[in-house]
Amino acid sequence: MNELDKKRTGTSFKGYLYARYDQLLPTFGEPRQPIHADNKIDVEWIIDTPHGVATIYNYKDGKAYLGDSGLNPEEIYEWHVGGKTSEVYGWIKERLQRNIIAGF
Repeated sequence: MNELDKKRTGTSFKGYLYARYDQLLPTFGEPRQPIHADNKIDVEWIIDTPHGVATIYNYKDGKAYLGDSGLNPEEIYEWHVGGKTSEVYGWIKERLQRNIIAGF
């Protein structure tokens, strides 16, 4: 388990993020393959913010959980944001909006 995985421990759902996968990539980089054994998550970003660690992930709507009827990451528009504080949710939304407006 690397340092970011350790930081993610103890995070919980803070809110939804409505965005396309291709909008998340320029802002947060490539997602990680999750290490969860329950297959509820297909892709996950673990991000250090000024307010602590944040996570962005799909939940129970991808192929890992639903098989062939699940969505590919490029088809997902509703993402979960997790963290240890509610401030990370606002920071993630603001960062994404700023980059979308800037044309990234």
